[in-house]
Amino acid sequence: MLKQVAEGVLVHESEFCQSNAVVVQGRDGVLLIDAGVLGDELACLAKDLSDSGRTVVVGFSTHPHWDHLLWHPGLGEAPRYGTARCADTVRDRLSNGIDARRFGIPDEVPLDLLGLITGLPADAARIPWDGPEVRIIEHRAHASGHAALLIAERGVLVAGDMLSDVLIPMLDLHGAADPIEDYLAALRLLDGVAADADVVVPGHGSIGGADQVHARIDRDRAYVLALRDGRDPIDPRVGPSAKPGWEWVADVHEGQLQRLAQ
Repeated sequence: MLKQVAEGVLVHESEFCQSNAVVVQGRDGVLLIDAGVLGDELACLAKDLSDSGRTVVVGFSTHPHWDHLLWHPGLGEAPRYGTARCADTVRDRLSNGIDARRFGIPDEVPLDLLGLITGLPADAARIPWDGPEVRIIEHRAHASGHAALLIAERGVLVAGDMLSDVLIPMLDLHGAADPIEDYLAALRLLDGVAADADVVVPGHGSIGGADQVHARIDRDRAYVLALRDGRDPIDPRVGPSAKPGWEWVADVHEGQLQRLAQ
């Protein structure tokens, strides 16, 4: 079910890791950001859009992880974009196919249209389309070519896999030379646009209001600084205070500690 979070901006939440697909209304159709995960939910989203007279004219993937690269035939054949680095990473990773079991991809996920995105020019600052201006804020905090999107006209910040109330910052510990500084640099970029956002939509988790934008940036920063300094982050997303069903985030945290210690 689509839920309106701002004028002309709607969100569809998946059962899989509380993933958020974002729909932005333009003049002749909609922009669909991170379309969704499970096949029946993607089909439902396509039907909801069709039934409401909305045609997808542009798609965008915030970063090159499989759960943000999916699509469904019912959504049509609109051009699908990502940053240049995102598209390059996807092309490299999919050059030999994808091992669904290795990546823990559920059977209910349709993979036929996985990762069919085009990289925008490296200096692209906005998504090319006929709707409200969508500013691309590229960084590499969570993955190479990751992009947050600011829809300033609607007061919405689409954060990709950052600023979640259930997921801790997950660093790029495999490809980045300095994952800690990359993450802190990205948070500074988001801090710079936070004043223009009344709504924050994370890739996974609950949508936050104006009072949550800076709070979530500060919480993510505190966690990353604790990792850098070797301190206990005392983060509500880790440990006994974690949201029911998200206890596994503590394992992610322990894994990051071990990797950084190496």
